[in-house]
Amino acid sequence: MLSVAWLVPGSQSQAQEYQFSTIQIEGNNRIGDSAVLSRAGIVRGRAVSGGQLNDAYQNLQASGLFETVAIEPRGGTLVITVVEYPTINRISFEGNARIKDEALAAMIGSDARRVFNPTQAEKDANSIAEAYSNDGRISARVQPKVIRRSQNRVDLVFEIFEGDNVEIERLSFVGNRIYSDRRLRRVLGTKQAGLFRFLIKRDTFVAQRTDIDRQMLRDFYNSRGYVDMRISAVNAQLTEERDGYFVQFNIQEGQQFKFGDTSVTSTINGVDPAVYRNIVKAKSGAVYSPTLVETDIARMERQAIRDGIDFMRIEPVIKRNDRDLTLDVEYRITRGPRVFVERIDIEGNTTTMDRVVRRQFDSVEGDPFNPREIRASAERIRALDYFETADVNAREGSSPEQVVIDVNVEEKPTGSLNFGGSFSSTDGVGVAISFAEDNFLGRGQKLNLTVSTAEDAKRYGIGFIEPSLLGRDVAFGLNLDYAETNSSYATFDSERLNFSPSLTFPVSENGRLQLRYTFEDFEMIARDPTEHGPVIGNDIAVGSQTASSLGYTYSYDTRRSGIDPTTGVLLQFGQDFAGLGGDAKFVKTTAKVVGEKQVLNEEVTLRATLEGGALAWNSGTNRVVDRFLLGPSIMRGFESGGIGPRDQSGTFDDALGGNLYVVARFEAEFPIGLPEEYGINGGLFYDVGNLWDLSDVDTTGGSIVGADGAFRHVIGVSLFWETPVGPLQFNVSKALKKEDYDQEQTFEVTLRTQF
Repeated sequence: MLSVAWLVPGSQSQAQEYQFSTIQIEGNNRIGDSAVLSRAGIVRGRAVSGGQLNDAYQNLQASGLFETVAIEPRGGTLVITVVEYPTINRISFEGNARIKDEALAAMIGSDARRVFNPTQAEKDANSIAEAYSNDGRISARVQPKVIRRSQNRVDLVFEIFEGDNVEIERLSFVGNRIYSDRRLRRVLGTKQAGLFRFLIKRDTFVAQRTDIDRQMLRDFYNSRGYVDMRISAVNAQLTEERDGYFVQFNIQEGQQFKFGDTSVTSTINGVDPAVYRNIVKAKSGAVYSPTLVETDIARMERQAIRDGIDFMRIEPVIKRNDRDLTLDVEYRITRGPRVFVERIDIEGNTTTMDRVVRRQFDSVEGDPFNPREIRASAERIRALDYFETADVNAREGSSPEQVVIDVNVEEKPTGSLNFGGSFSSTDGVGVAISFAEDNFLGRGQKLNLTVSTAEDAKRYGIGFIEPSLLGRDVAFGLNLDYAETNSSYATFDSERLNFSPSLTFPVSENGRLQLRYTFEDFEMIARDPTEHGPVIGNDIAVGSQTASSLGYTYSYDTRRSGIDPTTGVLLQFGQDFAGLGGDAKFVKTTAKVVGEKQVLNEEVTLRATLEGGALAWNSGTNRVVDRFLLGPSIMRGFESGGIGPRDQSGTFDDALGGNLYVVARFEAEFPIGLPEEYGINGGLFYDVGNLWDLSDVDTTGGSIVGADGAFRHVIGVSLFWETPVGPLQFNVSKALKKEDYDQEQTFEVTLRTQF
């Protein structure tokens, strides 16, 4: 406290002056006299007013070093008495379970062996409470407590009451006529509380996340032609029990617009608009999409680079036609300002190397500055999924003609170690251990290690991918697998060693080509050779056989461009040519076509798949393990090896596989009326397929059925369940047409795969 003996009101306080020949400081132990006087701003022998003494008191009090301060004039002596804040002996946290001590310690500004500051301790408590609020625990309370120790030391303890998660009980929408609440909820990153709320954290309410959800909703509607879509408000209301939120989005959908006329104009001499008009893919009558406009601009800019035209800018000018609900798009080609990229500065990447971020930019230092390309680069950086946040901004450099690109990122964990169980109707129950790192050593490389053991199969594998070989858009992959299988479709076991390096690179906007080399050592092991029929016995007699092959796979995937968000097409065609060393020589060809369409306001997904394969054998022994064997993932309704040629010599019934196969699958997925937070949808499917041909196979003495092939027809129903362990699929099927020797499977549980 400040002594009031010398304080007088009004002008007297300002007029009265003091002059001290001696300044006496008491109570300070760690802080020296000179430091106290320096902060007070008082000099011995110099006249000071009452106001200046009051300022000295305020300065000492505001320094944060003293619990109490007293200033008292005693004639020619000024006595300054202070009580120093104690030092922090240790900091501890009590009551926390959701957030570990290490994470909490990183949030606070107080530090052991430093001076205790009550104001800072309160700020630290608020920071901890805010962290819990962001985790959905808005009722969390944090109280800083001080425990006195000897030698003017204290222990600082943060007592934490975490409270319960405040979940989102209901996500609803007002004003949506075109898309249902169910469909819109699938767009949001925030989710309703569901069956697995103790595992899924997206069902907790975080106010900051609503801004992201708003943008996701706008992008969803804009990509489907609803350019006037607006979100007027987002209301979050606590339940009466204060243990949940009702969140409501107020939406104005507007009308759906389509493309009208598209044109290209140019103000640059030597640039022919007709050349660039031929590049435009947006067609009159198609649903308007900003993504398609951006894609057209990117195509034209790439053409400009090929034509040697720098600083070309393409500005889309939109003319609105409310009468017929169309948007005319004029692509105006102009000469942009002569601005160059001076440098790219990257901050916050403590683990990820600079080059991993830099290679997401098509521009480098010294290139012409293109704002659209920088925005696209920012999206590619975010798509890496290495960072919690990634902000890319441009600012003026050393001159108006120079631009500096600032990249600020915040790292996040990119590795995972998984222990779990597995179940397959083919291999049985097993244990799986896997390690995956998507940013290995900060180089942007992917590394996978897998060990899985099931009743009838064991697998050990390592996979490695370098996505940018030599700094180019070429992915180098390396896979090494070893597997042991107790075949359920025949009376033999097998061991397989596979080594396959590959290169994958783009050949068009949606097309990619993979080139690979494969070495495979496949050994068939007889469980009891004397009991096998002639054909299988002949196969097993071969024992180990190696194949060394070169191959390629071309894939065309329209989902890469994302032009039509309701439609996707995948085309794949691949061949492997064996004979580069090894025991076997053959040509194996596979092809697949998949089409997907969302209908009925995207409530129902229709999918059709056609795939097939052909094996042309030249030399070596064409064994059952080398031929095609169809499992439930290709042809539902049958066991693995359940259709196709079989050897029924004696008492045996062994699948032989076939050199040719073709399968068509048709399926529909739709909601079945359950709350979508359960993550359960239904489906119907119809499969038709055939597996046949035993050319180049010695069938002498065997009792072979099915070599000529016959088409099987299967119908069934599916149940799709999104669980924390992965998307499960339950199939119940019935074969409409099959052969007597086929092995039907009416029920199946698998991990669902996406095309």
